[in-house]
Amino acid sequence: MEKNLFIPLVVKWAKAHGFKDIQANLEGYEVPKSYERSGDNTRFTPDVTGVNMFNRHYLEVSVKTDQLRGSISKWKLLSELAGMKGAKLYLMAPRGHVRFTREVIDQYNIPAEVVRID
Repeated sequence: MEKNLFIPLVVKWAKAHGFKDIQANLEGYEVPKSYERSGDNTRFTPDVTGVNMFNRHYLEVSVKTDQLRGSISKWKLLSELAGMKGAKLYLMAPRGHVRFTREVIDQYNIPAEVVRID
């Protein structure tokens, strides 16, 4: 399942929930700032970011994948960055992916809020 198909839904959710200055990996939007992990120079670019209550939050599409290690690394990094800035990591899970997402963040102890998108 192609997670990029869900980015417009995440942008719509962010707008509906009062997020401003939305950046997204989507045509017509400014691309969010990438972060580089110093250990191996892996670059992570959030799917969507938005400002709410003066903080920039990270919104990631979460779908079941075989490439779970990459997602976990990215989520851990983004949740850490969000925590340092008093912000949140939102994992936006389409129907059928919510339980999977909750199990992953519980298993890997990733502080994030799981939101179902349709």
